[in-house]
Amino acid sequence: MNFFKILLKIAILVVLLQTNPDKCRANSIFKNIHQPPKNMNAIIQTPTGNLAESRAFYETLGFKKLAENIYTDGKALVQINNARTARAGVKLFKSSWQEEIKLLKEITPVKEHKGEYLLSDGSGMYIYLVEGEPPVSFQKEENSFSTLGNFIGVSAETTDMLKSVKIVEILGFKKTMGAVEYGFIALSNDAGFGFSFMKPPCPHMFFNPSLTYFNGEKNLDVIENIRALKIPITEEITEFNKEGIVDNIIIRDPGGYGFFIFSD
Repeated sequence: MNFFKILLKIAILVVLLQTNPDKCRANSIFKNIHQPPKNMNAIIQTPTGNLAESRAFYETLGFKKLAENIYTDGKALVQINNARTARAGVKLFKSSWQEEIKLLKEITPVKEHKGEYLLSDGSGMYIYLVEGEPPVSFQKEENSFSTLGNFIGVSAETTDMLKSVKIVEILGFKKTMGAVEYGFIALSNDAGFGFSFMKPPCPHMFFNPSLTYFNGEKNLDVIENIRALKIPITEEITEFNKEGIVDNIIIRDPGGYGFFIFSD
């Protein structure tokens, strides 16, 4: 079993702890995330050159429309942006980011653009800091409801783990599992939005950033449901089993985001 496979199994354990809080004292690390629930302050921005195509992608997969070009699967909040200047990234909302920006400028450039502050982590992932309220009021649900299964968070492969981690820690994220020295670390904020950073190379295609879904033994059914919807599959993965079974896949939305549809 390779190192990345072990990391995936650890992540599944974390998901089980989140959904079964009474079964293990270790779940206390998620206490501030789930009690009490807070409005989601993170939106995944996906660019597009074709609004109809992007809308159809998410609607076909069972995402629910919350507002114009904003969709959710119960956990992830996705905003489609057809502006020519839009880039794949994550928008974080808060009344003021000025204190955090002072600290961020010590480790990475921060550019103001159209009333937002733009920076990138060690993977090159764009992070937009927006002062004000999100365009929708949303609290993540206990379970995702789209065809893709259980949303875990946004993943990135980074050549500078320390920088990536430091940046999101300044932004209020706390470690929930892993460690920099292990080559894998996950962090979440008090609204339940999570980032995970991995040391390259992972044994499959990787698009920075990507959305990760873990479905355990149900993943084969999830894959078949995705095929039935005629969603193009970017990569069929057989790396993690000896039988050559396609038990994990990667798909992409029209804006280029990767979606890791993994079992464990």
